Amino acid sequence: MPGTDDVKLFSNDAVKLDAVYLYADLLGSTKLAREFRPETAGKVIRASLRTASKIIKSRGGEIRSYDGDRVMAIFIGDSKNSSAGHCALQINYAMTSIVQPALYAKLPHLETGGYAPRMCVGIASGEAFIARAGVRDSSDLVSIGRAPNVAAKLSDIREEGSYRTYITADVYKKLNKKYKLSNGTNMWEARSAAVGGEKMTIYRSTYWWKV
Repeated sequence: MPGTDDVKLFSNDAVKLDAVYLYADLLGSTKLAREFRPETAGKVIRASLRTASKIIKSRGGEIRSYDGDRVMAIFIGDSKNSSAGHCALQINYAMTSIVQPALYAKLPHLETGGYAPRMCVGIASGEAFIARAGVRDSSDLVSIGRAPNVAAKLSDIREEGSYRTYITADVYKKLNKKYKLSNGTNMWEARSAAVGGEKMTIYRSTYWWKV
């Protein structure tokens, strides 16, 4: 995985990468900011991002950026699709079974106020270019390409029900069988959707995987 020093600033230098991009985005952040104290919102965001980040790193993902209440990671290698899918299912479990009980115990007004901490995860695969952007002494790496763009858009989907994970068809096809089926039942539901103005088949899931 390229670092900041591997890509030059003020040039056309870029690193081409075949990777899987994962975005994990906190749900209900508008309600959180509007109806709760900033200190409470900060604790929820910190707990959610810290949990997602630990899971991402445990599955071999490389965290590339934090943007407000979401984190972006890159997976590379032969099992990158399965690693990212596994990671997403574990984030779903952790938010429901670990983060929520812990926050409710410390901040009971979250529960009485009707806020349930959840994250929506979007995953897409493909080629992307890693370029360095900014000015001297204040620059960072940015990902340019369809995969990071689609993954970000998938993490923005908000639907009724308990759908928390959205992946592209390319990612689904390369998932290890154990991350597709649960006791013989497909954990993923295919549907057609417009993502960033592009019509495509995506897969969504309500399933979780214990951490």
